[in-house]
Amino acid sequence: MNRFALLSLYRSLVRHKLFAALNIGGLAVGIAVFLVLGLYVRFETSYEKWLPEYRKIYVVQTIWNMPESPFNGPSNWTMGGLLDQLREDFPGVVGTRIRTGGTVVQGRVATSEDVVRVDPDFFRVFDLPLVRGSRDALRAPTNVLISEKMARKYFGGADPVGRSITIAMDDVASYRVAGVFKDLPDNSELKITILLPLPRTPPAYAAKWWNHWGSTSLQTFLRFDTPQAASAFTGKMPGFTDRRALADMGKDASKSVSIGVMPIEKMHLEPEGQASASRKLTMVTLGLVGILTLVIAIVNYVNLATARSGLRAREVAMRKVLGASRSALIAQFLGEAILTVAIAALGGLILAEIALPLVNSAGGLRLAIPYLVVVPALTVLALIVGCLAGVYPAVLLSRFPAASVLASARAPGGGRAGTRVREALVVFQFGLAIAFMIGTLILVAQTRHVRSTDLGFRRDGLLVVQSIGDSMVDAPRRRAVLEAIRRLPGVTSATLGDSAVGGSGQNNADNVPLPGVPGDGPSLRRIGTGPDFFKTYGTRLIAGRFFDDQHRGDDVLQSAKGQPNNIIINRRALSTLRFTTPEDAVGKTVGGDRPRTIIGVVDDMRFFSPRAPNDATYYTYYGKPEDNLGGSAATIRFQGDPRAMTAAVRHLWQQMVPNVPFDAATAEKKLEEFYEADDRATRLFGIGAGLAVLIGCVGLWGLASFNTARRTKEIGIRKTLGASATDIVKLLVGQFLRPVLIANLVAWPLAFVAMRTWLAGFEDRITLSPFYFAAATAVALTVAVLTVLGQSLKASRAAPAWALRHD
Repeated sequence: MNRFALLSLYRSLVRHKLFAALNIGGLAVGIAVFLVLGLYVRFETSYEKWLPEYRKIYVVQTIWNMPESPFNGPSNWTMGGLLDQLREDFPGVVGTRIRTGGTVVQGRVATSEDVVRVDPDFFRVFDLPLVRGSRDALRAPTNVLISEKMARKYFGGADPVGRSITIAMDDVASYRVAGVFKDLPDNSELKITILLPLPRTPPAYAAKWWNHWGSTSLQTFLRFDTPQAASAFTGKMPGFTDRRALADMGKDASKSVSIGVMPIEKMHLEPEGQASASRKLTMVTLGLVGILTLVIAIVNYVNLATARSGLRAREVAMRKVLGASRSALIAQFLGEAILTVAIAALGGLILAEIALPLVNSAGGLRLAIPYLVVVPALTVLALIVGCLAGVYPAVLLSRFPAASVLASARAPGGGRAGTRVREALVVFQFGLAIAFMIGTLILVAQTRHVRSTDLGFRRDGLLVVQSIGDSMVDAPRRRAVLEAIRRLPGVTSATLGDSAVGGSGQNNADNVPLPGVPGDGPSLRRIGTGPDFFKTYGTRLIAGRFFDDQHRGDDVLQSAKGQPNNIIINRRALSTLRFTTPEDAVGKTVGGDRPRTIIGVVDDMRFFSPRAPNDATYYTYYGKPEDNLGGSAATIRFQGDPRAMTAAVRHLWQQMVPNVPFDAATAEKKLEEFYEADDRATRLFGIGAGLAVLIGCVGLWGLASFNTARRTKEIGIRKTLGASATDIVKLLVGQFLRPVLIANLVAWPLAFVAMRTWLAGFEDRITLSPFYFAAATAVALTVAVLTVLGQSLKASRAAPAWALRHD
């Protein structure tokens, strides 16, 4: 572009300042939303891709397929001895195990860190960058590798290599720091700050299930040179499972449990078990919001640019009279459009940089703009959008004969065809905007619903102490701690269970054969409980009775040999066990050769994510759970301030178990962790939807201003013929409401399909009520009316004499 063309663009922008601000600002906002949400999608899809040769690393999955089992589906955890068995049957397998859980001990104080035990071949699978030390350091059982963060935390500025650090994992031992590795980035499911060697023999407490098929205790990772090698390995797993699991699971074990592998980069987004693919769905949804917001902004820009371009017809005609060729005019229009979009892109980049801290704070993220990627992408975007916005007016205006344009009383504006195109673009814009509003209303309603829904127990006044299940806490100390907690002021009850609210504790399932039904029977979740478990949670009894110590058959370890154990089932288990009513189930015996008599039915208690199905469950009872429920969690019912109670229990814990870090949280806080991801998605979706509506309103206001100005004489004639100001307002407002109303034909089906898919991830979900659709439409109509009302009132109040003289 020459300087005359630049001067022409400058004059055009300065002459119509408001139009320029709206047009460029709307596109800048759309680009900013696209950038921010694009960065979120980029972050979510980048997990483990920082690892060297990450495409060769696979996580081993245990895939369950049991009748009606709550754990059916893939799990990224395996039994402890699986890798040993794989090496025996498939020499040359390269793999490592990762077992989590450990603390750093300094004097009498223990601090939780991301301590893991791994095989000596760890660095053959994960090529973590080392700052100091050798990759063979883990072959010595007393060596340890620490991250740079741990080196700074525990050794300050001193060189940690060669110094000792005391770690409690299985037992308390002193290790020699043999190296330092770089801190792992945020986009990783691997939470590792300290690497310990995995002993050749399993710890004593885990020995009985280390090689037991059906147990899961750690993660196993394998390395394959090609995807074909991984696929060939997976094909050999059914035969391997049938051989190895014969003793524990019987013949054809591979029909119940199988072994598979999954690329490590998929681990973050792929769901485990029967959970819905919420992360992937959220990522896709927010990505679509970013793309569609950008599309709305582009449509808005093109719409306004083409509408206003007709006002420059006389300028084009004068240029043609002075000798400008059609190609020169087309080049000028395209150049102006590209330069204008480039200004908007720069504005969008600035807005995104300003908004990122707020978005990071609202979403709990740490996103940053990679300029080496973003700047070239915005350059391409400016070229594409500039061409889209400039090609229509460039071709249209450059073909008009100069004489007819200069002789005409009004500038050409595309005629009826141009008006229809602009209305169609408004329909498209508001269709997406209304769909966004419907989605936002439903997201907010669902997130509020899962927070307020009945979970089957009283969530307030509950404190869950997970650290009581640590392997470093033996049974006598566990019993002493629990008794001391019960004596604290404000504590009304305390109990142990191998499962607790928030997913604390363990996950166990068991088959329950049914009388007269062939096969092993359905698989139910099994939860071991101690005294006062149901009292502590405030569980509702539907039929029968709770456990107590007066009935010998209640206690798993005290019931007479050959006699059934007493169990309690939840409401969901009624249909699974083929009972029609709670009363019908009480007193019945199930379980085949391991008979279990149902003594009570309780309401369903949802301890886990609202996206996970509520499982059929049965409860067992231990009179002395401290001795028999390893890996359990303590639940405390209290009155008063949660912070004061947590502080009191923490003080007690630090006095009685100083070598194990205190790990406790209220039930409400633990449940909050389940809601956090959906809350973050709702906030980001709402921001995108709000800005999409704002961009649509900017475009509608611009078109209202343009069309009202073009119809000034028409309005003057109508008023001369007797039309009132009210009639003029109705005419203009009605004209702009028509495309907004038609936009619902686009928005409603789109929103219905999208929201039905999203809600399908929740077992307990709201209904897709027409209220959300009608409310979004009402909001859109209100906003549209308010947007065009100012221009309509201004036009209706103009004096007819002035309007008739207006050019």
